[in-house]
Amino acid sequence: MPNTADNSHHKTWQASLELIFSAKNNKTILSKNLHNGPLLVQKPFYPETKEICHVYLLHPPGGVVYGDQLTINASIETSAHALITTPAAGKFYRSTGAFASLTQTLKVKESASLEWLPQETLLFNASKVQLKTLIQLSAHARFIGWEMLCLGRKASTEPYIAGECQQHFELWRENKPLFIEHCQIKGQSSMLKEKWGMDHWPLSATMIATHCQEKQLKEVQDLFTTMTIKGHFSVTLKEDVLICRFLGEQAEHARACFIEVWKLIRPAIMNYTAHIPRIWNT
Repeated sequence: MPNTADNSHHKTWQASLELIFSAKNNKTILSKNLHNGPLLVQKPFYPETKEICHVYLLHPPGGVVYGDQLTINASIETSAHALITTPAAGKFYRSTGAFASLTQTLKVKESASLEWLPQETLLFNASKVQLKTLIQLSAHARFIGWEMLCLGRKASTEPYIAGECQQHFELWRENKPLFIEHCQIKGQSSMLKEKWGMDHWPLSATMIATHCQEKQLKEVQDLFTTMTIKGHFSVTLKEDVLICRFLGEQAEHARACFIEVWKLIRPAIMNYTAHIPRIWNT
């Protein structure tokens, strides 16, 4: 697919996906799977236990261009457990027209668990994008998730020097904010270059996990004293929320770090050892 948008011929996509995961007879089932347009889930998988439902979000066009609007709503009902990922990077192509948008609303009900582990979002130079992720947790819901944003295409020597991204990520529990981040990224902005911003690194990633303690913070800190990290990694604990940050050159480096953190903390938070989704190996 070309990385430019022809405003005179492009027909915008209005795609939506609504998923509901329910617990029934000690199994998490995909009780609702309603899609409109090129955004869908083929079927649920159970590679580790019937109590955890794995699904892959599919976007057959392979990329998003100007004016496209994608909406994902997922609800993990009481006592259900879902792991949601994607088979490949999400791509937002160059635009001379309107903003493209991706809006994701994830609700995790009482005693339910969600692992939100998508692959990276890739912004082509001169793309115009609005990214919104809202996670709403009930009092005893559990969450581990990450999002990774790549600016430009290093392998194709195409830096991100134009365009705009409006990024919103919010995590709430019982109407109380746990983590809120609103960021506006523009090509050539000082934030991309300065030490207080991204310091010329094209990859920014954040990982969030709830129900963590000082023990998990210390374990993650100790983990990275023994690893060679291709980039900058940091971790902090705010109340029971573990926040990991990564700045680097490639999504593979961020993903490798976050997978190690996930493998380390998942048993304590989710009561299961980590099981790598098979789609990540293809």
